[in-house]
Amino acid sequence: MNLKKPPSTAARRFVALLTASLLSAGAVLATSTSAPAADCGSGNFCVWTDANFTGLKIEHSGDDHWWEGDMAWHDSSWADHGISGPGVKDHVKVYSGRELLGHVTICLSPGEEVGYNAAANDQGASHTWTMSC
Repeated sequence: MNLKKPPSTAARRFVALLTASLLSAGAVLATSTSAPAADCGSGNFCVWTDANFTGLKIEHSGDDHWWEGDMAWHDSSWADHGISGPGVKDHVKVYSGRELLGHVTICLSPGEEVGYNAAANDQGASHTWTMSC
């Protein structure tokens, strides 16, 4: 015959709270490690030829009206590591043509990293820093 008394309500609440906290912490760790962090210097805009921040890369702190070499029309991932502040151009618009001509293929907000975007893939040839998208 088992005469153990059941755990108190306070003890059950503590165990439930502890379990929920541990599950939440695990979920945060799982999501934070699953997203690739782009290797792009502070204050710069970076473009890679391949998805998920791989392949050839260009890195600029200013505008580039003519992407050199094999970068034009071969862009597949992008990162805006621009510095924000009042009156600072911290968004980046990528254009389909050189000299900022054509349409905007993608626009990134400060801190935004895009590992792949099918609509913008292999479409960019120049970029400029702007106040907004």
